[in-house]
Amino acid sequence: MKLETHSPMKSKVQKKDHAMITTSGTMDRGAFDFHTRISEHEGDIMSVATRDVITVPPTTRIIDAIKTMTKKHFRHIPITDAGTNRIEGIVTSFDVIDFLGGGEKNKLIENRYKGNLLSAINANVSTIMQHKVVSIRSDGNIKEAFDLMLKNNIGSLPIVDSTNHVRAICTEKDLLGFAAGIVTNKAVVDYMSKRVEKAPADMTISDAAKVMIKNHFRRLPVVKGDILIGVVNASAIMHFLGNGEAFEKLTTGNIHEVMDTPISSLITKDVVWITSDTDLGKASELMVKNGIGALPVIDDGKLCGIITERDILRAMAE
Repeated sequence: MKLETHSPMKSKVQKKDHAMITTSGTMDRGAFDFHTRISEHEGDIMSVATRDVITVPPTTRIIDAIKTMTKKHFRHIPITDAGTNRIEGIVTSFDVIDFLGGGEKNKLIENRYKGNLLSAINANVSTIMQHKVVSIRSDGNIKEAFDLMLKNNIGSLPIVDSTNHVRAICTEKDLLGFAAGIVTNKAVVDYMSKRVEKAPADMTISDAAKVMIKNHFRRLPVVKGDILIGVVNASAIMHFLGNGEAFEKLTTGNIHEVMDTPISSLITKDVVWITSDTDLGKASELMVKNGIGALPVIDDGKLCGIITERDILRAMAE
């Protein structure tokens, strides 16, 4: 098994760059049973959930919700009643780029606000939130959360008490920890997405967002020629819009200049990638360690796939 971690300028495979990691001597442990590992863990979903959850009321301005999510590095934020803290909806980074980047929600700017972006981003966040929220009770168990996420194809679950008050949130990353570092005897090649949509380095943020929205992708590998230089996700675009000069331009309604910025400008981390024969447990460990939700897969110097948190969780469900 090979594992590579490279800077953008070295993302082409070179033999001398390989760091060899072997699992010989451990593969005889037998097939990894994810459900058994979950059932052996404390059943209470609160034992693995993120308790430091921030909520906002539905009357919060969209621009303020973006700012909060950016500041806290959240991909999801529950929308709750200001008085009772009962769950009413949820907004994700994908909802934000759908709204600002030309998706179905973007039509609201034209249809409801006559093309006035400034008015639109100052509207209530309830305008773009998802109203049908899948949640789990605080006395629920980890397997139930796992099954709910996969069944509904969602990346997070607000955790509520018996009166529907939000107490915490459980994400794919929280569940991924159960597979991290464990030999699963499942190889990345059998579960990765082989259809990889790539964004050239000079593609605008606007065009990249449209590609994501059209294909329901949360992330795009960015290439310069044949060289992988990074991966950009929906949260990176949202965080860019919620910070510094870009945020200032957004608050004045001047989004076009911001969205015409090259997507490559959002790459801030070295590329972490793996080969297709990597065990899913090692892939999970890398994701958790590096705080990322996907890994490009490179064989013989070529990008041949991408594997995400959700791909791994689906594999573990088998």
